Amino acid sequence: MEFYENRSGKPFKASPFVLMYRLPYRLWKAWRLRTKTRKILSQLSAEQLRDIGLDCEDLRRYK
Repeated sequence: MEFYENRSGKPFKASPFVLMYRLPYRLWKAWRLRTKTRKILSQLSAEQLRDIGLDCEDLRRYK
């Protein structure tokens, strides 16, 4: 047997305690990314938004 074949599995990888903290963190991270994106896009002019295929109404709907 090789070294990597004889190692035990990671016992706390899918633990409920780890999952309890992972989901809120991922939700917070996604919310933060949307907030940053919305802030950057709101600073662009109408012409710049049109260049990337958006309009002002798209920004209002983006949450």
